[in-house]
Amino acid sequence: MIISVTLSKPTGEVEKRLGQPYQKIKIRAVNAAAGASYAVEMFTNTQVFHKKFSESELADFLKANSGITFKNVVTRTDTEEITLLTNKKGKTTELRKKLNTTTGKTTPLKILPEAKKKQYLLPEGTPVPFLVLLGIMNDEGKVISSRYDKFRQINRFLEFIDDVLPEFAGKSEAGEPVRIADFGCGKSYLTFAVHYFLTEVHHIPCEIEGLDLKEEVINYCNDMARKLGLKNLIFHTGNIADYSGVHSPDIVITLHACDTATDYALKYAVERGARAILSVPCCQHQINTQLQSRGKTGGATGEIPPEFESLLKWGIIREKFSSLVTDALRGEWLEAQGYKVQMLEFIDMEHTPKNILIRAVKKENKKTGKTNGLDLMNKLGIKPEIFK
Repeated sequence: MIISVTLSKPTGEVEKRLGQPYQKIKIRAVNAAAGASYAVEMFTNTQVFHKKFSESELADFLKANSGITFKNVVTRTDTEEITLLTNKKGKTTELRKKLNTTTGKTTPLKILPEAKKKQYLLPEGTPVPFLVLLGIMNDEGKVISSRYDKFRQINRFLEFIDDVLPEFAGKSEAGEPVRIADFGCGKSYLTFAVHYFLTEVHHIPCEIEGLDLKEEVINYCNDMARKLGLKNLIFHTGNIADYSGVHSPDIVITLHACDTATDYALKYAVERGARAILSVPCCQHQINTQLQSRGKTGGATGEIPPEFESLLKWGIIREKFSSLVTDALRGEWLEAQGYKVQMLEFIDMEHTPKNILIRAVKKENKKTGKTNGLDLMNKLGIKPEIFK
């Protein structure tokens, strides 16, 4: 755990990035037993400013400022002292000293080479119009410290998109647009990201359509598209269960389509022959409700099988179990429809454990109609919407 941090030797970027000509910043842990609260003192030549950081805010602040706004950064944990030294050329050296927990003194540990920065598909330092307009980047292409989670999420999602692009090489070579439907698009951070990534990075023509129940959200997205002057990107108000687009999509995206809305989106994708599906399910209430009913005396489907009692007797465990069962059965169903399915971990910006992404890519002549999920469904007495 980080106990304290001292940032010193400011660069010319301090005032531009932090709003004040700070000469030094001291950060120390407070109320450590409750976990991750930090008091911050920010010194100019004449004033001291105070604020507080959470653990995640501290991590974002250090990432955004170490070696950029301050050349020297000394971080002390409960086991070691870490010093980052940045020279005039921007090269960073890391020094580590092991802390003697008895005396409190430090002893040299090792010198590490400059850490390599993660290479994002949308790199920091290059202004991206939609990210600037959404307040994730400033005009110079610097990611706003408090928006790093969203920046990382967007780039992670684009990695999933990048992996399936070879499936559409023929369309690209023929100059045909890749058609994408985004169901439950919300404010469409990822929709705008996919449009930019295809058209500006890969120069692949595309047509993207977003759908959401909330009219005010759709109006916001269409207004954003107009401000950015984007073509072939449009948003509609509507329900996934009732939707019928003009063109069949090549890629279907669903991010947090609630409960059975995910099933409707997956069915639509399969029925319309989508080549790729990227889905982050959410709120799997249907199976949880069925299992809850099954566990009650007189429930319509009977009692819980003994082998599942430990997983279903506590509400919070049953909820997590229901989510995993629902998504596993969705994967089984997609495989039966001729898709290669992967279950991947996604970075979520909404601080929720719903971080499983289902990626399915259609394989030619592989539809079997068979699924290993039927036995599980019969044992549990459940039937998810995807199988109806």
